[in-house]
Parts: sequence; C-alpha cells; structure tokens
Amino acid sequence: MKIAIQMKNLFFVKYPIFAAGIFMLLVPTCILAQDKSTTEPDRQTIISAALEMMNEVPFCALITVDGNGQPHVRTMDPFAPDSNLVVWFGTNKLSRKVKEIENDGRVSLYYADPKGQGYVTIEGIAILVDEKNIKSEKWKNEWDKFYPDRENTYILIKILPRKLSIISYKHGLSGNPQNWAAHAIDFN
Repeated sequence: MKIAIQMKNLFFVKYPIFAAGIFMLLVPTCILAQDKSTTEPDRQTIISAALEMMNEVPFCALITVDGNGQPHVRTMDPFAPDSNLVVWFGTNKLSRKVKEIENDGRVSLYYADPKGQGYVTIEGIAILVDEKNIKSEKWKNEWDKFYPDRENTYILIKILPRKLSIISYKHGLSGNPQNWAAHAIDFN
C-alpha cells in the first residue's frame, strides 16, 4: 500500500505523456552518444598482428575432419609462417592426420596466446608435400628421435590460408563489441 502511494507521486505517473516525450527525445541522444569506434582495422594491421602472435606461440592446434565429419584436434610444432601466412608442418606419413587430409584438405589452425591476450585462427587448405629437397629445408634437428627412418616416414603439410581471424588485445583488436566476432580477412 505504501509503495502505491509513493508511485502516485512520481513524475512519470502524474504526467505520463510528458514523460514519454522526454524519453523519446533522450533515447536517440543516448544512442548517438554510444562509442562508434567499431571500424575495422586495415588488412595489413590484422596480418602484422597475426604474424607477430603466430611467431611468438611455440605450438598450435591443427584441426582436420575425418570421413564421418568428426573434427580431430592435435598439437603441432609449426614452422614460422611466411609473409602470406602459409604455414608448414612435418609429420609421419602413416599418421591419422595425413589420411584425413588426403580425404578432405579443409583444415583449421588455432594459435592461442599463452598470456590470454588473444588468438589467431586460420581456415585453409592442406597440401601434402613429399619432395626430398623441400623436406630437407623444412626440418628441425630436435625431430631426429621421432623419425629414425626419416626418408620413408617424414612428410610435410603445407597450409594455404583462406581466412584469418584474430583477437589481440595487445594490438587493440578486440573484435566486434555487439556480436563478439573476431576481426577477419579473406585470402580468396
């Protein structure tokens, strides 16, 4: 009962049409006052930030898809990406990932900043490369113990990027504030 009496004395209850008019005037002003700094950064800014993060992160995840459409994720030791964001990996010819890439070359890469400052994802096409001269260029000495029969078991995976997405708080790339979408660029 006491609340009802207090409500009667409120301005918007006594003058509802006037209150509605003020509301209609203030709402557009409030909307206009919101931060409109949702402009997309330029392509080179996104690529530079992505390259920096990808070079700082020692491992990434490679996601492939099996014949039933089930994604499979594994940690990989990538070579540094080139300026076009092409990424290379070494692996065993008999591994599950090779069979999955032979069946469906669509893959994703995920680089997570260990400090929690963002991530880079690359959607791309994987190509298996078994050329001796390229394999000798793309080799890490610490892999010797994994490939005792290197000539017959070592193969390369080359990822050609189609799309890059990034969140990097360090570079001011925090994504879309409304839908949380990461900044993205297409390579097609």
